[in-house]
This record gives sequence, structure tokens and C-alpha cells, in this order.
Amino acid sequence: MKEKIYQQLIELTNGQTSSNILMKFAKSGYSKNFIRSYSKLYGINIDEVSKKMEQFKNLHDFFTRELKADARPIDQNQSVLVSPVDAKLEIFGEIQDNLILTVKEKPYSVVDLLGSEQAAKRYDKGKYIVFYLSPADYHRMHSPVDAYVEKQYVLGKKSFPVNQVGLQYGKKPISHNYRMVNELVYGNNAHAAFIKVGATFVNSIVLTNTSKEWKKGEEVGYFSFGSTVVMLFEKGTISFHENVIQGRAIRMGEAFATML
Repeated sequence: MKEKIYQQLIELTNGQTSSNILMKFAKSGYSKNFIRSYSKLYGINIDEVSKKMEQFKNLHDFFTRELKADARPIDQNQSVLVSPVDAKLEIFGEIQDNLILTVKEKPYSVVDLLGSEQAAKRYDKGKYIVFYLSPADYHRMHSPVDAYVEKQYVLGKKSFPVNQVGLQYGKKPISHNYRMVNELVYGNNAHAAFIKVGATFVNSIVLTNTSKEWKKGEEVGYFSFGSTVVMLFEKGTISFHENVIQGRAIRMGEAFATML
């Protein structure tokens, strides 16, 4: 019953009008008055932010803030992949039979996630990891590894919550929300899917790097408001580090896997 009520409420409020209202406020000059209270509410470390508080034009400008150059050291070991975002490690594991991965005890189809059976088959028996970005997190995305962008495409239309409640009661938001998929080739011709998932009301995933060649640690885009990144890996291509623990916070640039 709770699940149905939640889904109906979100359906009623998650539309183009509500999205426009939310974004209009966040980009208004008036929203600048909320930046300081927002940063205190979420415990954001303003010392690592690249600009002074008064230099931000509005709340959206602050939300998509850049950090100082030395705020996120990038692990330079060429054999490791680094976290593309500041996030909580929501879940990780092996992709199960019939191309299924599990989040909050819900089965997600890799075919639905990537939009085609052909794309999904590559990751049969491979590994997956889900990074959840809260409103408190730094929301710019970076390349997890030196890679070639083989393909990029967009799926989905609306975006529903990807927070704890959304994952538990929502209509499988990870595989049905608006999302942008990058198919990466790295290392010894290994493939990975880098999936950026839109969050509540706002589908905005902005690319800041449109090149085919990504360098580990360089910025590739940002989210407007909280969201999720999912990565898929082929069987036998990576192993997760001991620091990959469900519920643990991880910072962009921190190693989380080693190439095999």
C-alpha cells in the first residue's frame, strides 16, 4: 500500500510544470539568499569550494559548484579506476543470471537500464556499482579512467527520486529515469558502461566534455540536483577494493577497483 501511495504522489507532482518551477527558483537571484543556510544544513565544506559564497549567482550556481584544484587528489596508479563522483556507495556486486542486478532488494534488468539486449549482453556475469549523490555532495562528474568514448545515448523521459525512499518504493527509477549512457573502452580493450541517472523533477545532465578521449580525473559533466551514477563492467575485467563497502562515503578521485 505504501508503495502505491508513494508512486501516485510522485506521478502527480513530477511533471514539466513542477520541474520548471523548481529550476526557475534555483536559478533566480532570490535563491542566492538560501545558499548559506543550505550549506550549513548539509554540512558542506566551503573551504574547498573554488569561489567565495558571495560570488555565486544563485542556488543552482552553488549546487553545481567547482572545487579548488587540490581538493580531490586523483589516484595516479594506471591500473586502478577512481570514483567519478563524491557519493555514497549504494550497492555493488555481480550481475546475476538473466542480466539482473539488485538494488534495495529490487531486481533491475540490465536490458532496461541500457535500452537494448545487445548492449546488455556484454555485461553478463560482470560487475556493477551504484554511486548515490545526496544534495550535500559535490555534483560534478569526472572520468574514472583513461578511456575512449565508443558510444553515447540518452534514454527515458521523466525522473523520479533516487534517494532511499525512492529506491524502496519507486518504480525502479534507476532503469526508468532519464539517463545518459557512455560506453567506454579502457585498459586492454575492456568495456564499461558509465550511466548518469537523472533525479527528482530535474532531468538536467550537463556535459562539459564532449571529446571522445577521456583522461582519468578530468571533468566530464555535472548534475542539476541530486542523482546517481551506475557503472557496469564486463566479466573478469575488474576487482573491487576493500574500501568498497555498502553505505560508505567515497570521494571523487579515490580508487575503488583494479583492472585485471
